Amino acid sequence: MKSLGVKGMDTRWYKPVLAATALTLASALPLTASADEGTRVDLYGHAMLDMGYQSGQNDPDWFDVVRPTKLPSYENEFGEDGHTFAGVRQSRFGVKTFTPTANGGEIKTIFEFELFGTGVDAGQTTFRLRHAWGEYGKWGAGQTWSPFMDIDVFPNTLEYWGPSGMVFFRNVQLRFMPMQGKNELYIALERPGASGDTGVLVGDPQVADLSARFPLPDLSAHYRMNRDWGHVQIAGILRYMEWDDATPTPVDSSGDATGWGVNLSGTLKMFGDDTLRMQVVYGEGIENYMNDATADVGAAVNDGVVTGETLPILGVVAFYDHTWDSTWTSSIGYSLVDIDNSNAQTASAFSKGQYAIVNLLNHSVKNLMWGGELQYGKRDNYTDGFSSDDVRVQFSVKYNFGYSWGGK
Repeated sequence: MKSLGVKGMDTRWYKPVLAATALTLASALPLTASADEGTRVDLYGHAMLDMGYQSGQNDPDWFDVVRPTKLPSYENEFGEDGHTFAGVRQSRFGVKTFTPTANGGEIKTIFEFELFGTGVDAGQTTFRLRHAWGEYGKWGAGQTWSPFMDIDVFPNTLEYWGPSGMVFFRNVQLRFMPMQGKNELYIALERPGASGDTGVLVGDPQVADLSARFPLPDLSAHYRMNRDWGHVQIAGILRYMEWDDATPTPVDSSGDATGWGVNLSGTLKMFGDDTLRMQVVYGEGIENYMNDATADVGAAVNDGVVTGETLPILGVVAFYDHTWDSTWTSSIGYSLVDIDNSNAQTASAFSKGQYAIVNLLNHSVKNLMWGGELQYGKRDNYTDGFSSDDVRVQFSVKYNFGYSWGGK
């Protein structure tokens, strides 16, 4: 039940690829490119500053985001309270192409990265792949949003990481899209992965030589209705995982588990240009698909036998985006993630996270946004009674850019 680190993938391998890709684009797609083949190319992105003050403390690798899982699990785990932070890690660059084909269909691609390091680059300002994706007709392949999630639930906020109880995962997948447009049906085989928590059994010979294995891809799907008043989406996921004991004597601790989840989400257009964004998700062993959660499988001891259990999880998102006028907008909302821990997890294991935000943003100049935000996060441990919270204020400035050429 050791972690595979799927959510925080190693980003170092594609840095030379990004450099080579940039050189290729510069030579192959000059601004004077003709539209002989009808391909349209869109370059887009933004440069963004985030600066603020944190009243509490958290894991320094996540200094500029609100993640309840990264708040202290005991008093002053990360030193003293009070930190000023600043960075440009939300800055982003992307390329989209649209290429017509002889039979009337269109090939669509997207290649996008940002500067927010995770995994081995956690805390760094470095290249991080977001999307490497292509579509043709009813099929898509590459890395992009999982069908199990609903990106339209994400609120109009400055804080980068987003609601802790939201399903949020860009994953490698092969996708079939038999219905598109007003009614949407997506089905995908996704790259499997999960993590485990050995809890109080760390160092115990019964779990010392366990390794995870995933014989099958994750199966995800969603059905979505897009309407003038907003949309509603129902999504599901099914996954299978195993762990093998390399030293099965005297006790074989190998095992397996099935994870599953159901996600109901949607948006509702309200007064004027206001939008209500909502989501409720429940499942077991789906933590790595969540925006801010811990292990998918927890160690358990039942009648003296060591085993692993998929951890039940509930996620809730409720945000309201309000437009004051043509210049000012606000977003306010709350999110919750609640995990039912297994009996062999430590007393200080993460159990519940809460997340809340309110902001005021200015859009008076085209392609320029600036504003301020009040942020709150709270962590509750499993059984030791400890909790920690954090209040932040953040100021951000975002400069958008974009250019298109080609096409017929």
